[in-house]
Amino acid sequence: MHEIVLATHNEDKISEILQVLKKLPITIFTFKDLRGLPSIIEDGRSLYENAFKKALIISTHTGKIALADDSGLEVDFLNGEPGVYSSRFSGPGATYSSNNKKLLELLQGVPPEKRKARFVCVMVLYFPGGSSKTFKGILNGEITTSPRGENGFGYDPIFFIPKLGKTLAELSREEKNKISHRGKALKKVYEFLNRYFVE
Repeated sequence: MHEIVLATHNEDKISEILQVLKKLPITIFTFKDLRGLPSIIEDGRSLYENAFKKALIISTHTGKIALADDSGLEVDFLNGEPGVYSSRFSGPGATYSSNNKKLLELLQGVPPEKRKARFVCVMVLYFPGGSSKTFKGILNGEITTSPRGENGFGYDPIFFIPKLGKTLAELSREEKNKISHRGKALKKVYEFLNRYFVE
């Protein structure tokens, strides 16, 4: 059986990744299965740099294929911020709630047509021996004026998808995975691994 390690401690991300990759003929390990995985400082200047660093370190540490992701929210009115700093946008000790609060405050009074935003996800598969593959997914939408929905995590309650008339937090996990930035990147990962392991 082939093995992959997920290079993240974020249980929300792990849950979404497992949901999509569960049908592959592979064993997927997380930090709960492999004790002592190193913590990694995400100090890259791009989503790709962070994802690559995490995948490289975890693959080197375990000797297994590693899958890492870094995602960010880019808001047009804020010139692409928070971007690579999305998870720590509100400073040290940032939480989902505090990040959302800061973003909504920065956009207070900004009209709907200027609240365009996109979620970007970059995933890197790193293989023992040094090769890697990169996958990307993008979801366009806009920022609401207040949180809506109880599902999802991160900026999901304030990320509105006009064609659905809902925020990401108002979708089920299955619905979200079909359209989200991470879901799109994961679909590419799934298709690649299915060829890689089966053919």
